[in-house]
Amino acid sequence: MTENNTLQEIAFWLSRQGYEGTPEEELLAGFCERCNTAGIAISSALILMDTLHPDFEGHAFQWDSRDAVDPSSVYDFTDEGKAREAWESSVFFHLLKEDAEEIRHRLFLNEEASFYKLDELRNAGHTDYIASIHRFTERGSIGEMSAFYSRWLTRQPEGFHDDELAALRMLLPTLALAVKTACCMRIIETITDVYLGRDAGRKVMSGTITRGEVERIEAVLWFSDLRDFTGISDRAKPDQIIPFLNDYASLVIDAIHAHGGSVLKLIGDGVLAIFRTGNRQDDCAAALAAEMTMRTRLSVLNHERQAKDLPATDVYLGLHVGEVFYGNIGSRSRLDFTVVGPAVNMVSRIGGLCTSVDRDTVMSRDFVATCPEEMQALMVSLGRYALRGFARAHELFTIDPELA
Repeated sequence: MTENNTLQEIAFWLSRQGYEGTPEEELLAGFCERCNTAGIAISSALILMDTLHPDFEGHAFQWDSRDAVDPSSVYDFTDEGKAREAWESSVFFHLLKEDAEEIRHRLFLNEEASFYKLDELRNAGHTDYIASIHRFTERGSIGEMSAFYSRWLTRQPEGFHDDELAALRMLLPTLALAVKTACCMRIIETITDVYLGRDAGRKVMSGTITRGEVERIEAVLWFSDLRDFTGISDRAKPDQIIPFLNDYASLVIDAIHAHGGSVLKLIGDGVLAIFRTGNRQDDCAAALAAEMTMRTRLSVLNHERQAKDLPATDVYLGLHVGEVFYGNIGSRSRLDFTVVGPAVNMVSRIGGLCTSVDRDTVMSRDFVATCPEEMQALMVSLGRYALRGFARAHELFTIDPELA
């Protein structure tokens, strides 16, 4: 028998965890443990929440009283293939299709399993199964995150008792709200990371959003773009252009992230990034390591694309080091969190010279001078060049072709 005051304590606990920002897996574990203490004999629980993320459709959170389970995982997009088949055989798809809110299967009665994994759950000793959906309104939805899906199991010989189900049904809306709050925080972090970049996104999330709020920083600057992108775009089939861009953008961005860089902006086929750990020599080394990683993966990508008779290209890269203004720039209605200053213009001009000097990677004298000595030994001068917008000529360097 569950006591009302105990249920109120659980509801208050959920509310507090929701506004304090407790992660979903901790919410679920704490909820199940408190329910069992209160007399709601939950043996296993599952929560599904769709999200906004470029790589997967949603998050799954699990708890089990006996078995080790992954408390937090992600699931793939269910638009097609085996993922679609699994989704359409699930109880949640049935609930959506039938516009129902709850379904129960008394597993101990050995009823025929009509949904995915019910036999497996029965064989694991579970005796009763409750699945429910708490739908959000259009105003309360974010993309595909339009409902709170949950599944509850017990191992009691005759399943859930009526008072247990009544208590669970009373508590689930509060759990749904707390989990939704945590999921919304994940979505905000994802959006800022993906669209602003890791470092800029975290600064915005921490409250750095005032127009004109900038800091002067020393950073290694990376500007890259694709060889002959305009020509390739003109020659390629229309449906090849976006996959082409995505393949090469992923290559460049993954290499930058792998070595601690932060991508600030995608400008057509161009990528602007910074490396800033506080140690400029380490940042230069990281940028060069990213360059080498990118070149290695580039040869693999080009081989794969050429084998499929798809357009392939190369990446032109400019590297520089200098002081920039980093922060919020723009109008009151549209801000951008980026870097500006002469050093940004410089790295753009350096990258733009790759074609003229017939080199894939071109570096400023300041960048080379800041590199570790063993890396400086790999560089050779290309001579002095006039850069548009700058009063004097600048000496530029590249990686020694005999060593590359």
